[in-house]
Amino acid sequence: MQSHLVSFIRLLRSHDVRVSPAETLDAMAVAATLGYAQRERLRDGLAAALAKTPQEEALFQHCFNRFFDRSLSDFASTREERDTAANEQDAPAGTPVASAEGGTEEFGGAGAESLLDATAASDAALSELLASPLLQQLRNNDSTALNLALGEAAAGVGLSQIRMFTQKGQFTRRMLDAMGEEQLRRTLAALEQSQSPALEPLRRYRDILREQVRDYVERQYLLQAEGQNARFMDNLLSHTRLSNLEHRYLHRVHELVRQMARKLAERHARKQRSYRRGRLDMGRTLRRGIANDGILFHTHWKRVRKQKPQLLAICDVSGSVAAYAKFLLLFLYSLQDVLPKVRSFAFSSHLGEVSELFDQYPVDKAIELVNWRYGGATDYGKSLQDFARLALDDINSNTTVIILGDARNNNSDPQLDIMRSIYQRSRRVIWLNPESRRAWGTGDSEMLRYLSACHFAAECNNLTQLERVVDQLLKINR
Repeated sequence: MQSHLVSFIRLLRSHDVRVSPAETLDAMAVAATLGYAQRERLRDGLAAALAKTPQEEALFQHCFNRFFDRSLSDFASTREERDTAANEQDAPAGTPVASAEGGTEEFGGAGAESLLDATAASDAALSELLASPLLQQLRNNDSTALNLALGEAAAGVGLSQIRMFTQKGQFTRRMLDAMGEEQLRRTLAALEQSQSPALEPLRRYRDILREQVRDYVERQYLLQAEGQNARFMDNLLSHTRLSNLEHRYLHRVHELVRQMARKLAERHARKQRSYRRGRLDMGRTLRRGIANDGILFHTHWKRVRKQKPQLLAICDVSGSVAAYAKFLLLFLYSLQDVLPKVRSFAFSSHLGEVSELFDQYPVDKAIELVNWRYGGATDYGKSLQDFARLALDDINSNTTVIILGDARNNNSDPQLDIMRSIYQRSRRVIWLNPESRRAWGTGDSEMLRYLSACHFAAECNNLTQLERVVDQLLKINR
C-alpha cells in the first residue's frame, strides 16, 4: 500500500500539487495511522497532510476521487450484450429484438456452460484452460477476484507510467498476458481449426476480458496522462515564439506568465534583515526573551531602506513586436510585490508614458489600450527624443532600463547619442530583441550599433527566455 500511496503522490505532483519528501513521509504516517478501510477518513487525513492552499485542495479531491475509485469492472457480459439488453427494455412489449447471432436467446446461459464442459471431456487443452483460475473466475463471474487480478496486472506492467495514447494498446496486451490470456488465445486458435461448437462460448469470455482490460487501461490513461499532457503543453507553449501563438492558447499563456511570476516572486521575495538601529521590533524582541524568563537581553530592530531602485520599461508596440511587448508588460506588472515601481513607455512612431493606464485598468485591458494608442510604423530616433524629454533627467545610478524592440528603424536617424546618455546615467540597460541574433544588423536593423550603449542584450521571443531575463533582473535589484 505504501507503493500505491507513492503512486498517488506522483499523480498529485503531475497536477502541480507541491509535495515535498517530508510531506510524503507525513502522508505515509497518516495512512498507517488511519488505515485504508474508511475512504473518507483517509481522504481527509491525506488532504490535511498534502494540500496547502484552496487550489491544491481542489486538485487533491479531484485526483483522490479518481485514483481511489471504488467502482468495479463488470465481467458479467460484453458491451454488445448490454446494448442488446438495453434495446430489449426500450422496445414495446412483444417486439422481438435480434441478438448479435440473429436470435433472441440469452447470451451465455446454462446451455453454453454445459457445451463447454461436454467438449472439455474430449479436449485436454480446453479442459486445462477451464481449470485455470482466470476461466473459473470468468465462468463464476467472480468480480472481486477479477478486479484484484486487474489491479495486480496493472501494477506488474507499470501501468502508472502510461503517458501517451499510443501506449494504450501496448499496456493492454501486457496486462492480458499478465492475467493469463495467452493460454485462452492458444486454445481458441485450436478450436477454430477444428470448428468446435465450444468456440463461441469461449470467445465470449475472451471478449469480456479484453473489453474490461481496455476500459481499465483507458481510465488509467485519462488519470495518469492528464497532468503530464498539461505539463507537456505548457512546456511547448513556453518554447513557442510568442508571435506564433494561436488566439485559442492565449488564455493558457497568460496563466503561464502568472505562474512564472509567482515562482519568481517566491524566489526573490525580500527577506528581513537585522539592524542595530531603527524602530524596535517588539514582537521578535519579546519572543527572544522567552528563553530568559522574559528578560530582554537581545533586541531586534526594523529599518526602512532609503535607497529605492526604479525600473523603466520601453516597449516597441509596432505590428512586428506588439505580441512580445504585451507579455513583457504582463510579466513585469505581475511582479509588483518584488520589483521596484515600474514606469512603462510605449512607442512606434512616437513615445509616451503609459504607467497611468496600469494604475487605472487591469493589466490585460491596459495592454490593449497601449497597443491601440501607440501602434504604427517604427521610428526609434523620434521615440528616443520623446523619451529623453520625458524621463532622461529621472535616470540615475539606481535605474534599470529595459528596452524591448527589434531595432528596425526604417532607415531613420537612430539617435545613438541619446542611447549613450541613457547608458551613462543608468545602473543597467537591458535590450530584449525578439529577432534571431543572425538577423541583427541586417536590412534596416540598427541593433549592432545600439549594442555599444547596452550593458546586456539578448534574443527573447518566448516565455522561457523571458522568464530567464526577468529572473536575472530580479537578482540585480535585490
